[in-house]
Amino acid sequence: MTMIMILDDSPTVIMSLSQILIKAGYEVATAANGKEGVDQLSGGLKPNVILTDLNMPEMDGIAFIKEARKTAATKFTPIIVLSGDSDGRKRDDAKSAGASGWLAKPPQANQLLYVVKQLLPST
Repeated sequence: MTMIMILDDSPTVIMSLSQILIKAGYEVATAANGKEGVDQLSGGLKPNVILTDLNMPEMDGIAFIKEARKTAATKFTPIIVLSGDSDGRKRDDAKSAGASGWLAKPPQANQLLYVVKQLLPST
């Protein structure tokens, strides 16, 4: 089954994104910040796509992306940044760190599913 990992410090965002993805047939793993996400990846989790918030405690989205890109298992995994921040510099920073795409928060269900499908590696 296709696994989508969601990193966000908002339980409400995690719940709503999880519901959309599970209903569409995806398996979901969640983390409340970048450090938790890195720990899960280090523990062997191999998501097919990662959705990450930018502003989180302990480790933000940019630092998480940089760490995920250092790991062989997630070096090429698509990472989508979800942010309510429309700052172009943050978007550039995320892209430089290795982000594959950017979605404004909160994404519409059809928009989220479209982007996930576009970025999923062909099986």
